[in-house]
Amino acid sequence: MNKLITILTILCVVAIACNRPYNVGKKRGYYRIDLPTKGYQLFEKPGYPYRFEYPVYANVIKDSTFFDDRAEDWWINIDFPSFNGRIYISYKPVGGQYTFDSLVRDGYRLAYQQHVDVANRIEDSLMKTPNGVEGIYFSLGGNTATANQFFLTDSTRHFLRGALYFDATPNADSLGIVNDFLKKDLLHLINTLQWSDRTQSPQP
Repeated sequence: MNKLITILTILCVVAIACNRPYNVGKKRGYYRIDLPTKGYQLFEKPGYPYRFEYPVYANVIKDSTFFDDRAEDWWINIDFPSFNGRIYISYKPVGGQYTFDSLVRDGYRLAYQQHVDVANRIEDSLMKTPNGVEGIYFSLGGNTATANQFFLTDSTRHFLRGALYFDATPNADSLGIVNDFLKKDLLHLINTLQWSDRTQSPQP
């Protein structure tokens, strides 16, 4: 009798255990991001030594930072309000205090030196656009402040640098979708960039 009671007790415990839901830890999730429809418009202002196409869901704002020279006359920011993102565009004319070699060194230094401690990879690749513009594109992996940087030049007159940053704590997972989305816009900007002559002072 005791043996029968023991067997029945074990069977009851097993039956109850089988019917109990099995709980697992939930995967980490992120808020859904609604991505806008791709569309582009032309940035072309009198006095600026470059022109390109940028997204219709972005705003171009003149960089208000002050420096000791006038190179910042052609510095702008491309803001993405819905993503808290910004492409910083800086431009310097080749020649005088800005030698081609020194500008290229600065481009590499800004990509590597400032992020080497947190990046798990940094890749640089040569570019040549349909308009004949050449440069280097930097892709950074890991929780870096920026995952996409580049510089473009004709090696004799023009040197333009760009970097995409977000006003958020660097997190490669949570920013991955937006980074991939805006990288296409960055490449469109690069492929549509053309140099132009500086004929007058830039307009605000």
